[in-house]
Amino acid sequence: MEEENKLSYFFLGLGIGVAAGVLFAPKSGPETRELIRNKANEGADYVKRRSQEFREQASDALDKGKQTLQRHKDNLAAAVEAGKQAYRDAVNTPAD
Repeated sequence: MEEENKLSYFFLGLGIGVAAGVLFAPKSGPETRELIRNKANEGADYVKRRSQEFREQASDALDKGKQTLQRHKDNLAAAVEAGKQAYRDAVNTPAD
């Protein structure tokens, strides 16, 4: 019950703060809307830049992982081949 009270007081305070901000805004409505639009566009540009950076980092990490996997695969294939060769040598060696 206490949680619901705190939450409702929070939203009441938020609403009052927004209303007061709109009433006492230092700029006119069109100027304020333009400012909000510009800030929203800046935010969208920031998100696009960050998502591009994240995509590049993820792509680099994926490439690095593929290279590491290929290297381990090659090492394992070489080890298996060496084991086969050692077995062949052991089987084909005449007993003393």
